Amino acid sequence: MHKPVVHAAPVSMPARGTEGNRVEARNLLRLLDAGFTAMFEEVAPAVVVIEAVRKGGTAEGTGERTGEGREVQEPLPDMKLDRKSEGSGFVFREDGFLLTNLHVVDGAQRLDVRFRDGRRMEGRLLAADEKTDVAVVKVEASGLVAARFADSDAVRVGQLVGAIGAPYHQEYSFSCGWVSGKGRTNLLGAGTNLHEDYLQTDAFINPGNSGGPLFDVDGAVVGMNTLVNGIGRGLAFAVPSNLLRDVAEQLIRSGRVVRPWVGVRVEGVREDRELQRRLQIQGGVLVKTIEAGSPAYGSGLRVSDVIQDVDGVQMDSAQDLQREVFRRGTGKLLQLGVWRAGARMQIPVTTGELPEPARSLPPASARETLGLIVRDSSGRGARVEGVSPEGQAAKAGLQADDLIDEVGGKRVSGVEDFLRECSSGLDGRAEETVKLGVLRKGRRVFIALKVEKRR
Repeated sequence: MHKPVVHAAPVSMPARGTEGNRVEARNLLRLLDAGFTAMFEEVAPAVVVIEAVRKGGTAEGTGERTGEGREVQEPLPDMKLDRKSEGSGFVFREDGFLLTNLHVVDGAQRLDVRFRDGRRMEGRLLAADEKTDVAVVKVEASGLVAARFADSDAVRVGQLVGAIGAPYHQEYSFSCGWVSGKGRTNLLGAGTNLHEDYLQTDAFINPGNSGGPLFDVDGAVVGMNTLVNGIGRGLAFAVPSNLLRDVAEQLIRSGRVVRPWVGVRVEGVREDRELQRRLQIQGGVLVKTIEAGSPAYGSGLRVSDVIQDVDGVQMDSAQDLQREVFRRGTGKLLQLGVWRAGARMQIPVTTGELPEPARSLPPASARETLGLIVRDSSGRGARVEGVSPEGQAAKAGLQADDLIDEVGGKRVSGVEDFLRECSSGLDGRAEETVKLGVLRKGRRVFIALKVEKRR
């Protein structure tokens, strides 16, 4: 008699519960949907698309940098047409200051900037910092929607982030992912001249995303997308917002970045088990070199000392020391907690300014006729430091960071060789075209450069 009643309730209750769960699940999805849409709509008005126009020469791909140190796309055949590449950026200040990557705008003769609301403006490269690959572009405008910045030091691994950019010319594309890591370094291999301290994300970043913002759920920028390690691997890297903001403000204020310096080269003890065994300590950084004339040189610090902390902040890697020194600025007194032969001590060091590498400039006549600045490159040739938009070098297609190692089929070891070989072909003539052998980002290209006598 009671058996049907006993079984009726269990059958009907899950049915009602399942429907309730479905409603709750759909409501949750609607909330997530609204959240993602709000992320995009908060940031998109501050994002710009930057088209860099370069003159003639050898055409290239998008210029996207990768963690493998090469370009994503293969070079196109040699052509004399204007070349265009597209990247991203965002508004830093409402009075027309924009941020992007240097490699997006480097060597461009013209910058066309497009805004979310359809406006187009011409931009000019105001200043750039090669070590962080950060560039400031100026447009003549006011009242722009500027991006808000978050504290990148407070960013946590696992935090949800979004990205907006122009991957493969698909403008204002939005992707989401998570912060996969912090403090990433050595992404381009040994010998690179970069200040590396990247956020890692698995948000989809592709060629064209460079210079665009990486931002949190509140729409505040936590970094600028800069590097990818291959396409579709889920390994992308961004310059953290705190470093980005400091570099940008210095570039706008003075056109250059002043970096604090103590003048030591170190190795993390945790990175070398043999060091741990020999020193019988687990943490800190071993001082391997102290540069002559540096702030550390006369401080009492010695080679083989282990720096365990800076003003109480623990040091475990060379990047930890670099980061802490950079945060303090120049002319600041640091207290280094040092382990030496089993004893602890405090050694004061006052930070100095990192010296700029010496540059060799061609004489005035060469600058006027060729329109470029070059420097010696350790006997390997003449490195292009800058190109005037109106000079012969720009017309020929030379770009900043090109390494010129041949002139007319002859090897050149530096600036003097380069200038001598360029002028030797004139032989009383007003002008001559010389063939330059150039190494550009790991590829060899040949450029015909017109050399003129100074009138």
